[in-house]
Amino acid sequence: MIHSFLMIGQSNMAGRGRLGDVPAIENKKLFMLRNGRWWPLSEPVNYDRPFAGISLAASFADGYAKRFDCDTGLIPCADGGTSLDEWACGGQLYTHAVYQVRLAQKISEVKGILWHQGEADSEDRKTAETYRDRFIKMITTLRRDCGLENVPLVLGELGSYLINYPKLSDGYFQIVNKQLAEIARTCPRTGLASAEGLTDNGDNLHFNAVSLREFGRRYFAKYLEITAKP
Repeated sequence: MIHSFLMIGQSNMAGRGRLGDVPAIENKKLFMLRNGRWWPLSEPVNYDRPFAGISLAASFADGYAKRFDCDTGLIPCADGGTSLDEWACGGQLYTHAVYQVRLAQKISEVKGILWHQGEADSEDRKTAETYRDRFIKMITTLRRDCGLENVPLVLGELGSYLINYPKLSDGYFQIVNKQLAEIARTCPRTGLASAEGLTDNGDNLHFNAVSLREFGRRYFAKYLEITAKP
């Protein structure tokens, strides 16, 4: 049976790395969910916008498939530009993700959740400072609604280059990063992948393709760390 992973968050989870900047991942054990069926993985996996590209999830899945020698699928549900409140329980993004997970559970075993989001909540101090509580409320309900209480959840830090993006120059993204670290420290079966040293694609907002390949490997390393704990 395919082992699958839910992709949720905003544009840096969907992927904005430029196609062609890195070699394609060639692994016949990788799949993506499309119209209720598993299709061989090709990028962009998470086609939320016409300019979607390389995402971190592809290298994560490649690492998983090679480590465990099994077919591995991605469930793309990320949506660029979305705030945490837009992912709140009962909203359209939340409901879509739950439906996709339930569909995937009929044809795979969902083994984890990959989350990257926070840029949209870094424009204002209040949304940054309340990120932890709002996220925990959402993810706790999502896990329960999908029957995924015990699967690993991997979060990712926001890139330090955001300080050069005009709307984020106040540095509130650093507050969000602290909130993400606190979530990973206090929530069960949760880890945080570091974005240290990763770079943008020239827009001071999105990770570039090379960094996303590396980020996916860091997500997988964190996944292994979570699963190694009793």
